[in-house]
Amino acid sequence: MTIAALELKELMEQFHEQGYLVIPNVLPQEKVNRLNTAIDEIIAEEPESLAHNIYNSIARHDELASLIDHEAILPLIVNLLGYNIQLHISHLTVRQPNPNDVQTASHSFIDWHQDGPHPKFPSIAGLTATYYIKVCYILSDMSQPNRGNTKVIPGSHKKPYNPNNKDVKQQLDGEVQVCGKPGDVFIFAQNLWHAGSANQSSFTRRQLFLGYSPIWMRPIDYHQADESLLKDASPIRRQLLGQISDNKFKYYVPEDKMVPLKSLLLDS
Repeated sequence: MTIAALELKELMEQFHEQGYLVIPNVLPQEKVNRLNTAIDEIIAEEPESLAHNIYNSIARHDELASLIDHEAILPLIVNLLGYNIQLHISHLTVRQPNPNDVQTASHSFIDWHQDGPHPKFPSIAGLTATYYIKVCYILSDMSQPNRGNTKVIPGSHKKPYNPNNKDVKQQLDGEVQVCGKPGDVFIFAQNLWHAGSANQSSFTRRQLFLGYSPIWMRPIDYHQADESLLKDASPIRRQLLGQISDNKFKYYVPEDKMVPLKSLLLDS
């Protein structure tokens, strides 16, 4: 699947307005199956739990790593965030059915929040800029609500907004549960108010979050890309893994040859 330039512009407008997108049928069923087989292998190495949060997950399996430069999604991210970017996080989440909302050490559900560090990103007049964008590959049937779906408040990234009650179990005015089928993709800005609801169904939720940020920002779940990922990596993948120059000043002012993602800009 690829996204035509005209559709790309429409998606960008929708993203800027709503703060999130749902794009159907990005991954074929065969790829979804391979990813789920890889996840089975990863989970088999983990302690049993109702909820798994596995960071730097691209280093755990080549199938997961194959998504960091997905041909349909990467041009959209570059045109939303700029070309001087890298992978910021690769967070695999698996949520077993939890109808009793049992709180787990690995966070089976997460209250309303904006992503970011502590202390928070700077804000002006109550607004925080978009510093990074997450791409969520939906790998289980999330086509109905109450399956551990992510909740969002559309448009909350571009207005002063801070819910009085941040409890995910409380329904907020305007909230939306993001639904999708295996192979669909959900994209959202870090400054969009969102929450991870409990899985009250009989389905296991499986989602892989790949985040992208400016290359001068420290990644969340790795400081140096795994050598196995860098071996034989294309120039674009090397950039996304944070390897553009031995001169760290160039991370702020790169030469064009260091940032091949620039070729994906619509106006380049």
